[in-house]
Parts: sequence; structure tokens; C-alpha cells
Amino acid sequence: MKQTVVPAQITTVEDRIVGSLGLTQIVLLALPVLATGLVFTAFPPAMHIAPYKIIALTVLAAICGMLAIRIRGQLMLFWLIVRVRFNIRPTYYIFNKNTTANRELYDAMKTVELPHEELEKTAPRRRASKLSVTDTIRAFEAMDNPAAHLTFATNKKGNLYVHITEVNSKI
Repeated sequence: MKQTVVPAQITTVEDRIVGSLGLTQIVLLALPVLATGLVFTAFPPAMHIAPYKIIALTVLAAICGMLAIRIRGQLMLFWLIVRVRFNIRPTYYIFNKNTTANRELYDAMKTVELPHEELEKTAPRRRASKLSVTDTIRAFEAMDNPAAHLTFATNKKGNLYVHITEVNSKI
């Protein structure tokens, strides 16, 4: 019995199916055959030849045949997909951080005005000191003294209280 070595190119899936045709090419070439069966059974007159059926199926077969042609190792279908994606993309890209994409627009909402009675009165954030300049200087010196036992306390409303337990007065 004579044995021969089979090259790897012959054992690929493409060569086992139909020579050098790929799966995509086979699907493209089989599509008009399947479409012909559907058109002849579904459209009137059913199971009879009509001129519009022949024209539509001939155009479909020509398009699918052209898309199955290989150019530079790629199918015409893939070249067409690349070209369509290129033509659909925006011509200019302008980078803008202030884009309105994925933002909700509130232009239609109207502002609601509250009656004057419901407006809250805000307290001043900082109150002017009632101490004279000399008393203020003495208070700062007492705070800087580590023997003064300076403590801070707040109440439930957020007011701050400062306690100094030991102060040596130099007058």
C-alpha cells in the first residue's frame, strides 16, 4: 500500500468544503438560491414564474456574486463594509469637555418662587468681636500659654464655647 504526505493547505476547512472558497463566500453564493425558493412560494402568483420575480432575483444574485469576489485576499463585502464605515464617520472631530451628551436638559422646567413668608433668615456667619484691642491681645496670649488649659466645647446648635481655666494676669 502506497502512502503519501498530504499538505496542510488541503486539510483546511476551506479546502474540504469547496476548493478555495471560504465560508462567507459560500453563504453569499447560497443566499440567492434560498431567496429564490422563498420568493417563488411566498409572492403571488405562488409557484409560478412572474417577470418581477425574475428581475429581483437576478439583481440579488448579481449583487451577492460581486460581494463574493476576492480582491487582495479580502472579499468585496469586507471592502464595502470598510468603505461605508469610513464614509459614515464624522469628517471633523472637535474635542470639547463641555459636551451636552448624556445630560438632561432642564429648559422646560419653570422656576418656582417661594412666598416671602417661607424664606429662611440666615444668620451672619461671622460676628464682630466685642473685645477691645488690649483684651483681644491678652486672650491670644492666654491661648498660647500651655498652662492655661484651653478647651473647646460645642452645643447641639453648633455654637462654640471656649474655656480657659488658669490665667496669670500681668497688669
